[in-house]
Amino acid sequence: MLILRHSEVARLLDGREPDTMSVVADAYRLHERGDTAVPHSTFLRFPGQPRDRIIGLPAYRGGQRPAAGMKWIASFPANIGRGIQRASAAIILNSLETGRPEALIEGSLISAKRTAASAALAAELLTRDRRPDGLSLIGCGVINLEILRHAHAVLPGLTSLAVYDSSPERAAEFAAQAASVVPGARVLVLDSAEKALAAHGLVTIATSAVEPHLDLGAAEPGTVVLHISLRDLLPESLLDAYNVVDDTEHALRERTSLDLAVRAAGHRDFIAPTIGRLLLDEDAGQGYVPEPGRTVVYAPFGLGVLDIALADHVLTAARAQGLGMRVEGFLPD
Repeated sequence: MLILRHSEVARLLDGREPDTMSVVADAYRLHERGDTAVPHSTFLRFPGQPRDRIIGLPAYRGGQRPAAGMKWIASFPANIGRGIQRASAAIILNSLETGRPEALIEGSLISAKRTAASAALAAELLTRDRRPDGLSLIGCGVINLEILRHAHAVLPGLTSLAVYDSSPERAAEFAAQAASVVPGARVLVLDSAEKALAAHGLVTIATSAVEPHLDLGAAEPGTVVLHISLRDLLPESLLDAYNVVDDTEHALRERTSLDLAVRAAGHRDFIAPTIGRLLLDEDAGQGYVPEPGRTVVYAPFGLGVLDIALADHVLTAARAQGLGMRVEGFLPD
């Protein structure tokens, strides 16, 4: 059993945003072609703790480098007040020959970076008709900071950032970090999510919200909204939007905003093709063409196959560089 710690995962992934996005894009293409197995994730919740959860995401990625395993990720928002990160995770990769576990990998960084890569991939794909020079970030945590890093890698024209968080202290700290990620950018801290929605034509939402609370009315027509936390936007505000997901059946679960919107409307006609379909169309020379004036919302549920793909990428690099701690005798002889 090879164990890869957080510091080793960081050494292999930090500063390599284009590589991470390439791994994620390839996984989406394989998923759209049906060359993956991605069961519904399992949510472990706790009585009397509505905001806390642990999620299990098993997955298989086919293609030229098959890989399989599971991510086990906890989200405990109160950790922020304890001075530790909200999310923690572990990823196990299994041999496809024997089924035996081969690697145990610290997963919170992989999870954050695959989420950010998915968001930045969508931002790059969905803004090709008019590249933004500004980005609004609602929610000042680890995920949005990673999204900013990845977005900056593919949208180098960003010169203005607007940030909002329910905690002014967190927003101020995040603004300082954002300024170092995008040197020279103007960073403005705003006092409401609505003002952040209105500030720029590209918006990312990554909060710990468990119930919808935000309307899209403040966004300018044509705004691209990366709804990464899935439960912030009021369901009725999605009915007139161009809604892109990673997998429709996954997205319409667990009381996401889209799930609630479909329940209320009684149909899913407002859900557009998946990001995998858009990528394959682009490969075939049929790129995404936006509808003028229509708000675009990208809401990826977060497929476990992305975690497995990126974890396998990390494991391959770790083996090549001799990183990790090998534990003998973990499995029976």
